[in-house]
Amino acid sequence: MTAAARTPAALLQAALVADPGRPLVTFYDDATGERVELSVATLANWVAKTANLLQGDLNAEPGDRLALLLPAHWQSAVWLLACSSVGVVADVGGDPGGADLVVSGPDTLDAARACSGERIALALRPLGGRFPQPPEGFLDYAVEVPGQGDRFAPFAPVDADEPALVVAGAERTGAEVVEKAAADATGLGLTGPGSRLLSGLAYDTWQGLAAGLYAPLATGGSVVLCRNLDQLDEAALAKRVESERVTATAR
Repeated sequence: MTAAARTPAALLQAALVADPGRPLVTFYDDATGERVELSVATLANWVAKTANLLQGDLNAEPGDRLALLLPAHWQSAVWLLACSSVGVVADVGGDPGGADLVVSGPDTLDAARACSGERIALALRPLGGRFPQPPEGFLDYAVEVPGQGDRFAPFAPVDADEPALVVAGAERTGAEVVEKAAADATGLGLTGPGSRLLSGLAYDTWQGLAAGLYAPLATGGSVVLCRNLDQLDEAALAKRVESERVTATAR
């Protein structure tokens, strides 16, 4: 962890400077057969585009609350880091009715309509595909994000000591997210650069977020993020662990 990096977005920028080409997030969906590998540079590009969408088109400001209604997914990781880039509080699984804006997957659209602010929907289709027909009352993320800029600069500096993340009812500042991710890394089997953690945990707890994003990012490691991992038998899982050069698992 870089001493100056006190937010998750700053950790990503430090990783981009250190080694932009290394894998950071490898995503599997074992219900669809999807596999996506994102290097540090590729993930950072998605984050920059999403942060520009958030700050520019959606007029989000530091301190605004975003209800994030998404599963463990590579696009969820993008949104978490984009929120950190802008200073928006990512409320994972939060109440859309009390949020300034909401980001929803296809299975939570009805709940997301309780948000009176901007609503963004993700189809969560392979390769970031769009909805065949955009849900009424929502912007389709896959339509809106490609035209956004590849570089991001916040209109206002992000304060690492302000709230940044809410999960399972617990609120943490950006600095607290970074500190706890680094502290929890050893218990997850992350020993430093080159460590590769396979996580089948959901993103609705701190442990799932730490294993599935923050701890690998804080330690210079990488994550193999698996959705619907329960559809693999033990032999297939062992094969994945070997092929992906996994050094630790969280299930």
